Amino acid sequence: MRMRVWTLMALALLPAVASAAAGAKAGAPLRADHPVVGTWRITLPDGSCTETYRIRADGTTLVFSNEEVAESTFTISDQPDKEGFYKETDTIFKDNGKRDCSGEVTKPGKAVTSYLQFHPNGNLFVMCVERDLERCIGPFIRVRGDTI
Repeated sequence: MRMRVWTLMALALLPAVASAAAGAKAGAPLRADHPVVGTWRITLPDGSCTETYRIRADGTTLVFSNEEVAESTFTISDQPDKEGFYKETDTIFKDNGKRDCSGEVTKPGKAVTSYLQFHPNGNLFVMCVERDLERCIGPFIRVRGDTI
């Protein structure tokens, strides 16, 4: 699988990623063994900033990005499509108003759809704008243990 880190895409998508899923109530519950459930980390290509995502089976996410702390709700397909992508829609409902890794302040309320493709080992994924690997950020790396 081709995994590319696009600095420009990372800067453009990080606020969107941090503003994923729908409203203050939880998204649709996921099966406990869904590959997205867990703690994930992504670091900008120059190493200057790291984001950590705690993605919960109840359809909520807690995100730490630079000084920003955000909470979102999300929905994601239960199984990948024939190309191996999971469709995810995420909406931030709470944000502390501080700057994220892209230097932006995220405003709650906007739904963002992206497409995730997992590495076969389940410990990495990329997040793409479309159902292809042309405009993606990643890898998001699974963090073991209870880090946040």
